Amino acid sequence: MPDSTFLDLADASVVSAIAQLRDSVKANPSFGVPPSAVHKLRRPRKPLPANAISSSPFRPHVLARDRIKLWSSPHSDSFHASLLDSLPVDAASRLLNVMLLSVEQKTKENYGAGLLRFHQFCDSNSIPESSRLPASEYLLAAFIASWAGKVAETTADNWLAGLHFWHQYNGASWHGNSLLRRTKAGLSKVVPASSKRIRRPPVSIDHMHALFRSLDLSNSFDSAVYCVACIAFWSCCRLGELVVPSITSFDALRHVSRSTPVRKFSTSSNVQYAVFHIPWSKTAHTDGEDIVATKVDDLTNPYDALLHHLSANATVPADAPLFAFETTEGWSPMTKAWFLTRCNDIWKSSNLPVLSGHCFRIGGATELLLRGVPPDMVATQGRWKSRAFLEYWRRIEAILPIFISGSFNDSRVSLLRSSMDSFACRYQ
Repeated sequence: MPDSTFLDLADASVVSAIAQLRDSVKANPSFGVPPSAVHKLRRPRKPLPANAISSSPFRPHVLARDRIKLWSSPHSDSFHASLLDSLPVDAASRLLNVMLLSVEQKTKENYGAGLLRFHQFCDSNSIPESSRLPASEYLLAAFIASWAGKVAETTADNWLAGLHFWHQYNGASWHGNSLLRRTKAGLSKVVPASSKRIRRPPVSIDHMHALFRSLDLSNSFDSAVYCVACIAFWSCCRLGELVVPSITSFDALRHVSRSTPVRKFSTSSNVQYAVFHIPWSKTAHTDGEDIVATKVDDLTNPYDALLHHLSANATVPADAPLFAFETTEGWSPMTKAWFLTRCNDIWKSSNLPVLSGHCFRIGGATELLLRGVPPDMVATQGRWKSRAFLEYWRRIEAILPIFISGSFNDSRVSLLRSSMDSFACRYQ
């Protein structure tokens, strides 16, 4: 029989190694981390009453974004011990930190909210710590059912995604199967009115023409606004791919810079287009993607808008954002807030709906489809995967009645639906 002293020393060694691993993970990772992923240290505030949770050594009081990595369970100890059986501490720490880097900061905050609600539910129902990770399907379904009639389906989906990632991060099996899917389907039937978003119309060609009429294209700022609007619309871009969140948040690893080559081409049928590469996107991440600005038969074609912007803001340095504009003191980046404020001021004065940034992408895709551009080409322009574009089509189909004007008759809409049906048959 093994000596008890030896076992005690072995146990102590494992505990020490686990503690060392957790301390290593707590520190901000320094390897291969883009500047945008490094954040200033913030102290968590006293939680609001609705966010209070029972005190537990497994759940220290930390920021929502840190709950995935710092909230644990008895299962976490066994997982970390087995991890350290196979890997040294440095390698195990690196593995866990790289897993965390796979999730965007805002997403971590949303995931942290889901963890909070899950443990509040478990506390109120006296669920033991050992049953929370891995959570049974009954527990997951009961948790979601407890929020029926209180939250939107998207909120529940975000919470479950956070729980799923927490399970993965702690090496636990995930039991979200048919029972959970059925419960989510039930929750979607009783979404409270307060959680239902008012459907916003997309940016339409009328919005774009209003910008063309009202922006002063001899002005450097307006030229940049016009260029961003035309590319966001006709190239079906996410606004965050073109502008920066604030004047101090430009990151060359995430935002396209002025030094990026803008390549100009012409097809055999003499259609001109320009291509530039963005270093990061929501789907391709650090591989980035190419944005194509094609000259279209419209006043607001993005090809001419891009060339005009580059000329009107020619003195902007190479290390500035691509859509930065000249000022009396030098230059300034185009922020999302400045861009949307300028657009919405014009739309208000033109008696058009005030819109958000994402409305450009769906508006451009809808306009292209209604003009008879094949769905495959629209999907390519917007850089959608085939199945993702089918999901997006459901959203487009829902806004067609508020989008269509006299320029598109019923036969054109019927043709569009037919082409999308054919597209769906090929890719479903």
